[in-house]
Amino acid sequence: MTAAILKANAAHAPRATRDCSDVEWKARTDLAAAYKLFDRLGMTDLIYTHMSARIPDTPDHFLINPYGLMFHEVTPDNLVKVDIDGNLVEERDGDAINPAGFTIHSAVHHARPDVGAVIHLHTDAGMAVSAQADGLLPLTQHSLRWYNRIAYHTYEGIALDLAERERLVADLGSHHSMILRNHGLLTAGRDVAEAAVLMYYLEQACRQQIMALAGGRPLVTPSPEVCEHTAQQYERAYPRAGVLEWDSLLRWLDSTTGPVGPR
Repeated sequence: MTAAILKANAAHAPRATRDCSDVEWKARTDLAAAYKLFDRLGMTDLIYTHMSARIPDTPDHFLINPYGLMFHEVTPDNLVKVDIDGNLVEERDGDAINPAGFTIHSAVHHARPDVGAVIHLHTDAGMAVSAQADGLLPLTQHSLRWYNRIAYHTYEGIALDLAERERLVADLGSHHSMILRNHGLLTAGRDVAEAAVLMYYLEQACRQQIMALAGGRPLVTPSPEVCEHTAQQYERAYPRAGVLEWDSLLRWLDSTTGPVGPR
């Protein structure tokens, strides 16, 4: 990993608009939209946490947020392009990425060629559930999407040790969602839309669990047969999250925060 990844953040001057392939530009606009979306939803942690997108026409390169910017400051132009080894592909003055972000995202992109986008957030409900021994419980319809279909990774400290990557991807396996114990949530989708919508509903499921447990009353849990049936219904009816929702979310962003960039 190059020293450029660790250096302090300075100004992040945007490159000339569309100074890249159309395929890369779409990845940039979708990823920047995801940052705007989760900022709008209040699912942020100042300059920390990160989302990345593989560049389809150069699959060994991925885009990630510049270290030092809050989510609302991320644009298609100032996303940083890095390779799997952590080298800045188009280094500009002040470019840097969160080293923990590199550890997590490079691990998944390297091990899972089917993954086009990775989202890792420190949400309140997600972190709360990550600290509960039983993890995500099958309490609501939202949570049943993940019945026996979510991974867990034991907390090892701040993800600065590159050796953790092997253990992280071993725990993720073929899943598309993972709870990082005592840390937060991670989703891995075939594209930004899938990763973003999975993250939205995973946080909703965690929030509903915290609220249900806080009620202090006995809880009703569906039978294992119903839980598995519902999970299979999700797989049949909604085999790929984000297909129906993403364009609507982009229109919502356009109407509330303005267009993220030319699409």
